[in-house]
Amino acid sequence: MKKVLLSSILAAGAVAMYSACSDDSLSPLTPSVAASSSSVDWEEQSSSSVGLNSSNSNPASSSADVPLSSAMSSSSVGDLPTSSPANSSSSSAVNPTSSVTPNSSAVESSGSKEPELDASGFPTLESYGPPPAEYTKDISATAKRGWNTRYWDACKPHCSWLKESSNDKTRADTSSDAAYIADYGTARNCNIHDVEVPTFTLGDVSKSWFGYNGTRSACGDEKEKGVFTCTDMAPIAVNDTLSYAYVAGTADSKCGKCYHLQYDGHFANEMENNPPRETHKALKGKHMIVMASNIGMDVAGGNPNLPAGQFDLMVPGGGVGAFDALTVQVNKGSDFNWGAGFGGFLTECQNKLGYDATLVAYQTCIKDMCDAAFGDAGLPNLLRGCHWFADWYKAADNPTYYIEEVECPQYLVDHYMSRFNTTTQTNIKKVTDWSTYKEGDVLDTLHCWKAGEAPPENGWVNPSAGCDVQ
Repeated sequence: MKKVLLSSILAAGAVAMYSACSDDSLSPLTPSVAASSSSVDWEEQSSSSVGLNSSNSNPASSSADVPLSSAMSSSSVGDLPTSSPANSSSSSAVNPTSSVTPNSSAVESSGSKEPELDASGFPTLESYGPPPAEYTKDISATAKRGWNTRYWDACKPHCSWLKESSNDKTRADTSSDAAYIADYGTARNCNIHDVEVPTFTLGDVSKSWFGYNGTRSACGDEKEKGVFTCTDMAPIAVNDTLSYAYVAGTADSKCGKCYHLQYDGHFANEMENNPPRETHKALKGKHMIVMASNIGMDVAGGNPNLPAGQFDLMVPGGGVGAFDALTVQVNKGSDFNWGAGFGGFLTECQNKLGYDATLVAYQTCIKDMCDAAFGDAGLPNLLRGCHWFADWYKAADNPTYYIEEVECPQYLVDHYMSRFNTTTQTNIKKVTDWSTYKEGDVLDTLHCWKAGEAPPENGWVNPSAGCDVQ
């Protein structure tokens, strides 16, 4: 049974937003307003893309969303929801709600005691209590097999964008606020300083029109002004045999779903003259619970040997891929070695050490690269996640696993759900440069209305939906 954090924010009606695409050329979205006042439907021209080279020598892929633009005439906004608080002030404070009290589909329980919080205001991992036994049970007899690649491009996640149309089966259901929350809403995104910001805001509104913009990705033209993957989505070890992480799934994956992975000591593209390495064997028997926060058109489906298909593991140092916002967020200069674009630090170490080096040799090489990249970046989650890949994950290259769907841990839910956009609506004013936003800053809001509900001006009522832009 799904239980979710329910914290309301000031809200306004919705129509238009900027959406996500792959590395295809930019295409306009054609909006279509559903009969329900709380639904937002879109016709999607293209989807996000994750590059993949599944060979052992070049294993990882990149998942990114580059936003599209959209526009809509004011005549189409007649049935939009109005702002929840009547006559809300244009200077209302908007801050993310706290996820202090675990309250979603988590299986863990820490009792009635108030949890200890980390620096970002989230409960510490330890405060969630011990993980349930099902997260480490043996599923090898019944589950399908799949495999991991890896990436960390730092782009705004695909699941941070609102659903685009009824044909979009990947992102949260926007037919109602209840459906949206049941799907965990939109995935959090952060600014260049790793401070969480809204996933969508009002667009370029007027007194006779309003709509939404998805907060623009740093992988587009916005660069440092745009938004990034929040660094606390890097993998984290629960104990020696269990970790939590986020992944990019295939084009038919669903945002917010969680899966139990049990590693089997093998790897994709294994054959008689290319057997498992020490790294794969060291990972055997370990478990991960992963949550889909990204979708990629190029993340591969199944095959006869690995019918469950591929997940692209989000791990710092895993490769910046085709889009790359990481080198904007962590600016090391043009001469810095970020490793292979597809494969990251491990692929670089394989090129340096060969493909039959010892586990310790790979671990040392990778951690040296981690320290050089993230040691002084002021983003400790990136360093932690990068070291995790070497230490807990044993530097395994494209490992295979058994997989089954499970209830999501509260830890993953809390770090996934936007603390700003807790409904399908918002009245947060558009921001074009997120780089200056600091924790606790007040976000400007606007008073908006649906058609026929504008405040009278000299006895005349504006018939169109719009916002008080003055």
